[in-house]
Amino acid sequence: MSRQRRAYLTIALPVALALAAASWKASADPTVDGAALPNPYRMVENWAKLPAGRTWGQVIGVAADRDGASMWVLERCGKDSCVGSDLAPILKFDPSGRLVTSFGSGMLVYPHGLFVDPHGNVWVTDAGAKDGIGHQVFKFSPDGKLLMALGKKGLAGEGPDTFNRPSDVLLAPNGDIFVADGHGGDSNARIVKFSNDGTFIKAWGKRGKEPGEFDVPHSLAMDSAGRLFVADRANNRIQIFDQEGKFLDAWRHFGRPSGIYIDKHDLLYSADSESNAARKSDFRRGIRIGSVKDGVVTAFIPDPDPNPSPGLVGGTVAERVTTDDAGIVYGAETYPQDLKRYVKK
Repeated sequence: MSRQRRAYLTIALPVALALAAASWKASADPTVDGAALPNPYRMVENWAKLPAGRTWGQVIGVAADRDGASMWVLERCGKDSCVGSDLAPILKFDPSGRLVTSFGSGMLVYPHGLFVDPHGNVWVTDAGAKDGIGHQVFKFSPDGKLLMALGKKGLAGEGPDTFNRPSDVLLAPNGDIFVADGHGGDSNARIVKFSNDGTFIKAWGKRGKEPGEFDVPHSLAMDSAGRLFVADRANNRIQIFDQEGKFLDAWRHFGRPSGIYIDKHDLLYSADSESNAARKSDFRRGIRIGSVKDGVVTAFIPDPDPNPSPGLVGGTVAERVTTDDAGIVYGAETYPQDLKRYVKK
């Protein structure tokens, strides 16, 4: 064998074997296709009853009330934004699906993140700006009274008191506030931490693909151990940090995560509404479920659309996800403009 031939094999063979192994792993991994995983749920449509004459806009948030059974829903005023609308984007439905309250009219441009704290207060983010409003995080009482506003009204920035298209908000058990600040384009790509009174503590992250960097930090969740999970959507991964911003791990087997939620049993629900070849993700769209204790995906709720267009840019399934105390799963859908309910079979 010639020296050139030996050199070629020395370099090319390991590369070819590595590629083959990666291909085999992807095809053998049931989380990629999803169809090989059990689906313990059946879908229920039209659970939430909207007032006569009102239809869903892009439904971007869903979170259980402190009673564990009622649902708060965030939607974009019957269309794809709340610009020029007098509709209230924040709605609460009782366990039967009856609308019991709504508020927030005229306060949000592009509703995005939703979180309900243990006191029943409702937190939302505005990931847009128009006519002097936007780029803020709001805390409302359960009856709609504004209790706190973070960020400067209508002003984009990356300082300690400004945001640029904040995607989500979450409160730690001690009351510290975490904001996922950024939604692609020329926005930020960081996590911002505040004390419970809104005092800036720290920020971490920048645009990139390395550990601790982000490309559309789209959703936040926290497990019982206090670890912060970030849906780093455009990087097709979930990143895990401690509450000081120390990088702990990255998970790529929960799909392209648009929305993540961790329930009281430490089960992680990851809503993948965008995976396709154009997004450089081979995963099937749907909601993956697995324990944060071992990171194993054990169940999959498939996309309600059995044949989504492979080139479709917008999502065809839930973009945000949550559960109630009974384990019923709720999926907030933006492009289908719907709210789905999934109950155990």
